[in-house]
Amino acid sequence: MLSLLIALVGATIAAPLLLRTIGRVAFALIALVPLAGFIWIASLFHGGVFADGGAVMASYQWMPSTNLNLDFRLDALSGLFSLIILGCGSLVLFYCWGYFDSNPRRLATFGAQLTMFAMVMYGLVISDNFLLMYTFWELTSVLSYLLVAYYGERASSRRSAIQALMVTTFGGLAMLVGIILFGQQTGIWKLSDIATFGGVAETPGIAAAIILVMLGALTKSAQAPFHFWLPGAMAAPTPVSAYLHSAAMVKAGIYLVARLAPDFAAVPTWHIVVCGTGIFTMLLGGWMALKQKDLKLILAYGTVSQLGFITAVIGIGSREATMAGLALTFGHSLFKAALFMIVGAIDHTTGTRDIRELSGLGKKEPLLAVLAIISAASMAGIPPLFGFVAKETALDAVLHEELLHGMPGKMLLVGLVAGSILTMAYSLYFIHGAFATKRGATTEEVAQMDSIGPTLWLSPAILTALTVAFGLFPGWMSRAFNEYLDVRFPEVEGNYLALWHGFTIPLLLTGVIIGAGALMFWQRDVVAKAQFERPALGDADDVWDNIIRTLRIASLRLTASTQRGSLTINLATIFLVLMVVPLAGLILGPSTDIRMIVWDSPWQGMTVVFMSIIAVAATLQRNRLSGVVMVGLTGFSLALIFALHGAPDLALTQVLVETIVMVVFMLVLRKMPTDLESRSDSDVRLRAWLSIGTGLSVVIVAMTAISSRIAEPISGPMPDLAYEIGHGRNAVNVLLVDLRAFDTFGEITVLAIAATGVASLIFGTGSFYRDSRRPVLSSSVPRWLSSSVNSETAQNRHMMVEAATRILFPSMMLLAAYFFFSGHNAPGGGFAGGLVAALAFALRYLAGGRDEIEEALPVNPEAILGTGLLLSAAAAVAPMFFGYPPLTSGYIEPDLPLIGQVAIPSALLFDAGVSVIVVGLIMHILTSVGAHLDKEEDARKERARERARAMQEKNEQRRALQASKRRERASASTSETGETGRSE
Repeated sequence: MLSLLIALVGATIAAPLLLRTIGRVAFALIALVPLAGFIWIASLFHGGVFADGGAVMASYQWMPSTNLNLDFRLDALSGLFSLIILGCGSLVLFYCWGYFDSNPRRLATFGAQLTMFAMVMYGLVISDNFLLMYTFWELTSVLSYLLVAYYGERASSRRSAIQALMVTTFGGLAMLVGIILFGQQTGIWKLSDIATFGGVAETPGIAAAIILVMLGALTKSAQAPFHFWLPGAMAAPTPVSAYLHSAAMVKAGIYLVARLAPDFAAVPTWHIVVCGTGIFTMLLGGWMALKQKDLKLILAYGTVSQLGFITAVIGIGSREATMAGLALTFGHSLFKAALFMIVGAIDHTTGTRDIRELSGLGKKEPLLAVLAIISAASMAGIPPLFGFVAKETALDAVLHEELLHGMPGKMLLVGLVAGSILTMAYSLYFIHGAFATKRGATTEEVAQMDSIGPTLWLSPAILTALTVAFGLFPGWMSRAFNEYLDVRFPEVEGNYLALWHGFTIPLLLTGVIIGAGALMFWQRDVVAKAQFERPALGDADDVWDNIIRTLRIASLRLTASTQRGSLTINLATIFLVLMVVPLAGLILGPSTDIRMIVWDSPWQGMTVVFMSIIAVAATLQRNRLSGVVMVGLTGFSLALIFALHGAPDLALTQVLVETIVMVVFMLVLRKMPTDLESRSDSDVRLRAWLSIGTGLSVVIVAMTAISSRIAEPISGPMPDLAYEIGHGRNAVNVLLVDLRAFDTFGEITVLAIAATGVASLIFGTGSFYRDSRRPVLSSSVPRWLSSSVNSETAQNRHMMVEAATRILFPSMMLLAAYFFFSGHNAPGGGFAGGLVAALAFALRYLAGGRDEIEEALPVNPEAILGTGLLLSAAAAVAPMFFGYPPLTSGYIEPDLPLIGQVAIPSALLFDAGVSVIVVGLIMHILTSVGAHLDKEEDARKERARERARAMQEKNEQRRALQASKRRERASASTSETGETGRSE
């Protein structure tokens, strides 16, 4: 069972490589994987594992406290739906070989997504855990979105993909709430346990849980009023329509209804929701199909109608109804997948699906016409095809159903007959529109059509042949169904599918259906006059658009009213809410005795007084730098409080973080004005009162929370657990890298994302890569602090800073190493070590500028971040190869020369990743906020100097020109004077 799941995962991974390597023929190779799975599951029936009610099961413990165990169960019902998923999947993959003419790059991704969809659907039907099933459920929605959006350059494809995703995801979220509600009320989190519970109908709140769960199933199976996403999804390539929207994805809801109906049928809400919705959908879809002009839309609305038919029947929950529903499900998968592929072949070769542009296709392609006629006849319920067997079984089951005695059963039967009449009518409408020779219609598309090769007609031919074979000999399907029904309904005597039951009422109803449907098609012009130009009940697609438009306008107005573009207003709003809401909750809630110890020692009180004075002084500073320094002093004072309280790790981390934050602030402030702009007195007063109120609110809430504790804190056993499990005496560090390492891994991932975000804001659309990533040094210049002697940074460098950096850098790196290796048993750790190392590199940057940071660590920061994530991920994954859960710690105790025996825990590798990520974060900030801005500033200054030189040259040229003109005028004046003297 799981081997097949893994094989499908492997096929998903291999699909892009094969498609890019050998071309479209790779689809045929990929199809072999689901085909092999189909053969294996078919062997489990008729004498196999399912014969005596057996099942293939596998279970893996994973977070049992939250009911997230990986429980898999392949029983007869899962096997039946797996046959549809894998059988149709292999045929659709083979069909893709002929459907796609070229092999663009996105086709490789398409092949992987389509194969992955088969894997996810198979995982859905074999999942026994409700929450695991839900995970696969949502993955089908995501993959459907990706496949529908294959033609992403088309607005219609993007819209349809988003619509399908949002509708099915909305239903999925509602289903998740229903699953959690049902699990909390019953304690059942496995599908197989529902049958043994026995008290579903009496469970409090079960009606709400059923409605929510069914909302997910009904949206997935395109039941009204959520049916509109399925016709819209016809914008996808035809293989997607043939697989996801007729054979596989829409059957997920049918599977869930079939799984739950026998147990939930006792709840009155069940039949109202499921059967009522199903009948309405069947009638609505059949009526809408008769007014479509696109062959795919005719089939799409026909699919909506058939899904309503199946839901109404299989949702009854009895043995006979379940058999009929399973027969309808298999029959629908056979004929509808075949018809979609036939439409794809028509569209592929003629270039159109419009029935007004198709005429004479039946004469041009008789084989395709025969396949379409047989499949459409099965859809209409014409004997001796399997569709007839399934529909007659359904009518008989509803006619004699004891669970629907009285008026409900009669109304359901009337609805099924009316819906089947519409099915007969639109089946004839489809065949006529696709293959008939029509008066006055152009035959240009058909005359110029390409030939239809075997890769296009072989898959629908196989499905059509199965439709005929199971119609003539339904025994195999009947025995397979009973292998599930005998286990699920052991107290009820079984029945069998048969082509001929004698002259019965269902046979009479079949005759009525065929005759009335044929009459509707014959008088289709009269029927067209009865149809409104716009749907009588409103267009669900327009309703959807109006909902989205209303939500968009509401969101814009809400954003415009709350996000004014002012950081000051946004922060004031946040602080105001923080001040008012918690205090209001405390005032309106039950009273709590607040107990507060002012200090453990007078030094703590003195430190707090100093912090308060510094905080107030920071608000009075006009100089930005002075304000930052004073705010930093409050942080260092907080570190002193940590130290006085007996938390050296927190104190060390606070000091290091405060120092590195001040460095970053300095880098930012140098690009801002030196002094703060003046504020009005009223503005200052408002900010002061807001800050006072927020501070008081936070203090009161914190004191109340501490005083309200009624249970022992979990921190008590932490030191012992740190030593016994994490093999370390520093509980804080062990907590970070072992006991709650999953949290830490998420946090360092956020750090990497934040660093990339900061760099992206600075670099914009430019590259993160530096021009030079290797140190190139002159023989006459020291290896470090080696900025070019002609650079502006080198000329302005202070000797004291240079000398201090030469001494402190190696010392700080040694200190970083010490913190890293000692952190498991003493104050320090990878985070502290990384911060010290980052401060050392920041010091070199401050001493030597961007050239120095290039020399200090000639590696791209993003590579450092990636390395850190890989190290931490390796520490998380490595224990799994030895049979342990992720992040399980181990340790060795080697004897080192001159040191003796030391303990080296495996968490050291995780800690190394944390340290490397911290260094990468600061290097990213230094190269973006520091070096990159320095480079831009130097470039700006160089441009200013060039403009000054150009201006100087221009002025010199102007002065030279002016001097030349003066000389010319002086010469002219001299010559005129001489001429005057001679004339005299």
